[in-house]
Amino acid sequence: MTRKALFSRLRCALTLSILLTLSLLSLSCQAVQEITQAMTSISHLKFRLTGVKEFQLAGVSLTGRSSLRISDSPALLSAAAQRKLPASFTLEIAAINPNDGSGGTTKTSATIAALDWTLLIDNTPTITGDLAAPVTIPATGQQVMIPVRMNLDLIRFFENKGVENLVNLALAIGGSSGSPSRLTLRARPTVQTAFGSLRYPKEIDVIDREFR
Repeated sequence: MTRKALFSRLRCALTLSILLTLSLLSLSCQAVQEITQAMTSISHLKFRLTGVKEFQLAGVSLTGRSSLRISDSPALLSAAAQRKLPASFTLEIAAINPNDGSGGTTKTSATIAALDWTLLIDNTPTITGDLAAPVTIPATGQQVMIPVRMNLDLIRFFENKGVENLVNLALAIGGSSGSPSRLTLRARPTVQTAFGSLRYPKEIDVIDREFR
């Protein structure tokens, strides 16, 4: 092979190598941009506590109740005698996805694959859990309700408060004038994207006063 032919082959190989490198760099930059877009989109998801439903205390429904005495219910008397006060209720969470294509956002639906949470009552951590099933939040800016069922023994976490105070606490949360104002859901969402599951970098405190 002549020197000229060898030089020509080397030049072609170098050219192909440069083109391949530039192509890979272009694809890499595009992938980074798409991943960044996806991360920005999921970080725009907002959550808020909106209500408490179907609150039961030792099997006694608090729906529509403004007061309750232990002496009024054999079930409450029995539970208190065993140093137990089981509570169950549905906590309603509103989620919004503002990525509707307006205001410079990219229209992107988001599927919450997991929602690791800890329930706080009066800032005291209690039970933990996750979603029962994935939830898709469409890119419409409208609220999607996520019901989460809670089951816990109030005495286990608030033994020093006394049974009467715990009954009043339950009424304040799930009675006729109840609200989730004394509740916080410390959550860490995991959102499914085209690049796989992306988990929030840190927990968020979901409360009733505002979307977070």
